[in-house]
Amino acid sequence: MSDLPRKAMTRTARLAALPLGIAGRATLGLGKRIGGRSAEVVTAELQQATADQLFKVLGELKGGAMKFGQVLSVFEAALPEEVAGPYRAALTKLQDAAPPMPAAKVHAALAQRLGEDWRSLFLEFDDRPAAAASIGQVHRAVWHDGRAVAVKVQYPGAGDALLADLSQLSRVAWLLGPLIPGLDIKPLITELRERVAEELDYGLEAQAQRRHAEEFAGDPEIVVPGVVAQADQVLVSEWMDGTPLAEVIASGSQEERDVAGRLLARFLFAGPSRTGLLHADPHPGNFRLLKDDGPVEGWRLGVLDFGTVDRLPGGLPAPIGASLRMALAGDAAGVLAMLREEGFVKPSIELDPDAVLDYLVPIIEPAAVESFHFTRAWMRAQAARIADPRSPAYNLGKQLNLPPSYLLIHRVTLSTIGVLCQLGAKAPFRAEMLAWLPEFAEEGSPGRAKEAAAAAEAMTKPEAAAKKAAPKNPAPKNAAAKKPAAKKAAAAKKAAPARRRNPSAEG
Repeated sequence: MSDLPRKAMTRTARLAALPLGIAGRATLGLGKRIGGRSAEVVTAELQQATADQLFKVLGELKGGAMKFGQVLSVFEAALPEEVAGPYRAALTKLQDAAPPMPAAKVHAALAQRLGEDWRSLFLEFDDRPAAAASIGQVHRAVWHDGRAVAVKVQYPGAGDALLADLSQLSRVAWLLGPLIPGLDIKPLITELRERVAEELDYGLEAQAQRRHAEEFAGDPEIVVPGVVAQADQVLVSEWMDGTPLAEVIASGSQEERDVAGRLLARFLFAGPSRTGLLHADPHPGNFRLLKDDGPVEGWRLGVLDFGTVDRLPGGLPAPIGASLRMALAGDAAGVLAMLREEGFVKPSIELDPDAVLDYLVPIIEPAAVESFHFTRAWMRAQAARIADPRSPAYNLGKQLNLPPSYLLIHRVTLSTIGVLCQLGAKAPFRAEMLAWLPEFAEEGSPGRAKEAAAAAEAMTKPEAAAKKAAPKNPAPKNAAAKKPAAKKAAAAKKAAPARRRNPSAEG
């Protein structure tokens, strides 16, 4: 594949071939079974062939097709195990790989966007892409000041390809839906379409990345590479090494899985509170586990790709924490009233409060215990419960509404939980919620207030933070990283609730 296919008819034809290919293989499989071959063998062959075709088409097309595949890949944990195997490998490839754009086209793009003398900006530039994403690919280079950098170059024609792909995919959403039980594919594709302009704007991405890099500079647990330069459709950032989360998912030890899970949960809740932005592309290809020779407490999570963010000046909406607290306390009437107020239940819909609580409690189990073991089995059980037409949860779920303001938050939360289940991590979800969602800890409740204070203190204890901040395996060079980590973390924690309660605060 030499370039991003740009002709709408060509791309549409390839995407249209997906359902045709699946239908054709199903017919062939029926013939084989009639001919005497076992159903199990034939089904396995069909699943593997479907997975291979899915990766080939989505990966080669890049654009919106690959973006959809990346988003879908984090939900594979919800698939029944006998189906998940063949799809898992194919979808996982979409998180971090795609056929590369030729070097000549990369050079032409850099000359157009950085100037004909673009090579003078670099001491070294590797023509081989280090990674490929849905709308661009990344090259490793050395900046003129000696810093190792990642150079992200957008594919020519990426905008048209994104829109064309997502339009075509929305037409076959009914076919793709059964891949992930309980996940409504069409709204997901609609939301991706609405984010196209932002995803293509590397200037906006640079702003979001700078905001995170400044806020987390010197942080003992979260690392965000700084922005070195940005011009049109080229973004140059500090290089980040580390173990991709996809590798931890595939072959990591339980210790690595637990550390990665804990830090991922931390970033999910701390990020919006501290930056006013929600990183909205949480697939494993965008995270690195930064390990060193010291204790695991000193390992950190590297975060990449800020092309899609949700702007939340006050942090995550207060009703999220409040409704979760009420649900865990068994306040069915209070939960239903808040869901109505926020637009999750339309005025014309009548629901039994206890039925709503029964629907929610299994889903929010991670917030009820000190440490929750996220597993594929747990996620499959939740997906099956919601997707089974015979289940009360299925009928209730169809009566709920997802307000636009919560759409991206909902997808990011589900995606992050999907990654945690892929990791099989044991993570203190509850402690992170207590520390970063003040509404989750009911004011005036000594028990909960004490628990929240303990969670916050555990994260800002000076000796622990100082130990974690020791540069055994340094993050990318950044002058701000010299700030004392303990002081930085403590200040951020102290300020977080105030920022979250003030929606007008700048993010």
